[in-house]
Amino acid sequence: MLKFAKMAVTLTPLFVPVTVTAQSAEELALVKEIFAELNPQSIAENKEYCGYIGLDDDGNLAFSEPTPGDSDSCLADDPVNIQVITTSYHTHAAFSPDYSSELPSGADMEGDEEEGTDGWVATPGGRLWYIDTEDMTTRQICGIGCVPSDPNFVAGDNGIIEQSYSYDELVIKLEE
Repeated sequence: MLKFAKMAVTLTPLFVPVTVTAQSAEELALVKEIFAELNPQSIAENKEYCGYIGLDDDGNLAFSEPTPGDSDSCLADDPVNIQVITTSYHTHAAFSPDYSSELPSGADMEGDEEEGTDGWVATPGGRLWYIDTEDMTTRQICGIGCVPSDPNFVAGDNGIIEQSYSYDELVIKLEE
């Protein structure tokens, strides 16, 4: 079981903190570990959870304790154990035919851009998305079942899900 407030992953000596990118193998492994535990809780409680990933005082990859939101939004608390924030992370709660929860939203992308971070999103279907705010694009890192999923999830409910979207493409898709 992850200890959200105290967990840290030590980077190998080959990595210097300034060279750590949001898509490093270490960060991807940490993100999958976070969502392996957090997505089932998010689904069971039908609420989003969110937080940050970055570097602690010693240059180790770390994540903040997840902040609970509601069924369709979340605002993370300021992290106490992270000095340099690289990305945000959040879940999309339980499956609902009323939401396009298998995709990041335009608001997800806008929020990360406003904070100056990139972001990770886990969906009820178990998809993992990465939001790149420099290019304002999002891409699916892995598909259905990559992280634990909602047993009530209905594949195809949101139509065809592409591997990546620009911000404009995503907004159009979500209006369909």
